[in-house]
Amino acid sequence: MPLDHLPPEARPREKLLARGPGALADAELLALLLRTGLPGRPVLQLAQALLDEFGGWPGLLHAGVADLARVKGLGPAKRAEIAAVLEIARRSLSAELASRPVFESPEAVRQFLRLKLAGLTHEVFAVLFLDAQHRLMAMEEMFRGSLTQTSVYPREVVKRALELGAAAVILAHNHPSGVAEPSRADQALTEALSKALALVDIRVLDHLVVGAGEAVSMAERGLL
Repeated sequence: MPLDHLPPEARPREKLLARGPGALADAELLALLLRTGLPGRPVLQLAQALLDEFGGWPGLLHAGVADLARVKGLGPAKRAEIAAVLEIARRSLSAELASRPVFESPEAVRQFLRLKLAGLTHEVFAVLFLDAQHRLMAMEEMFRGSLTQTSVYPREVVKRALELGAAAVILAHNHPSGVAEPSRADQALTEALSKALALVDIRVLDHLVVGAGEAVSMAERGLL
């Protein structure tokens, strides 16, 4: 059933225009992208099934092209639209962070990292390299690991920071379990990296731990 066959009060587009995007459930937002369902499967049911299958937006938006291609009824156009929405969000947030100091937009940093790291099934350690005005120069995924740990080498972080001419960095990694609580191992790693980078006069401004729906700042927790 296409969206225009739904009663007016149940149509996501009309609901969005009348009440704003925040009034829509996740399935309704996704239904706007899909537009049509499958025979015997209305578009809202298809949208909810996709979210359930991939574990919500984080999992869906990190699904590879091959993963999406295995979903019956999700053709190339729909797969491309889902991927495009994520890329637009990433580029928008990246441009915002590059245009002004990160301290002026801490929520944008969190959103950017959630888009990049939330929903991954493996652990990734990333570094945001900042210039002297604390604007984003680059974000790089430097190390990957298993579901439980990642081997992080301070020497490689220092080397890359010097290559880019960074004045400061923000560290980030995800917890595939979905729980964004910093561990003692996270604190020890942050301390080791801070000491190594301080030797070349590069500051660690924060270390964020990304979970399923949030990103916890170790600096705000007083752990830095």
